[in-house]
Amino acid sequence: MDPISVVVTALAAGAAAGLKPAAEQAIKDAYAGLKGLIQRKWGEVSLGQLEANPASEARRTVVKEDLAQTDAGSDRELLAMADKLLEAVSRHAPDIAKNIGVRLEDIKSGGSLRIRGVAGKNLGVDGKKWEVQGDIDISDVGGGATPQNPPLRQ
Repeated sequence: MDPISVVVTALAAGAAAGLKPAAEQAIKDAYAGLKGLIQRKWGEVSLGQLEANPASEARRTVVKEDLAQTDAGSDRELLAMADKLLEAVSRHAPDIAKNIGVRLEDIKSGGSLRIRGVAGKNLGVDGKKWEVQGDIDISDVGGGATPQNPPLRQ
């Protein structure tokens, strides 16, 4: 997964989990840190609409496009904070990423992983302990597995 996609996925998961009243403090803190860093370094990137509806692919796309216009993809501090937030969500609210359409656990990337067009509600992509050494592209997955269209699992 490219660095900007990791950041946007972390933002969406953090917004979905961290803005709930019963969210773990670790998620709230990690989300606030990531959001604050983005606002300080790239104030032109608006996160308000993503926070209002983190499950919206369109809103995630806008944030991704905005971040792509900056040097955010090479910012090590930003990527470390995004990883910290994803780890907190994975540990304290693992169902959240599922609700926004992607569930990722323990991904280690030696190449690139691109996931596109994933629908939410029922899980569209599920991964545990992925190690990507080359390029993987998963497209137009959709949720709600059927016998003809089982969920993709590794």
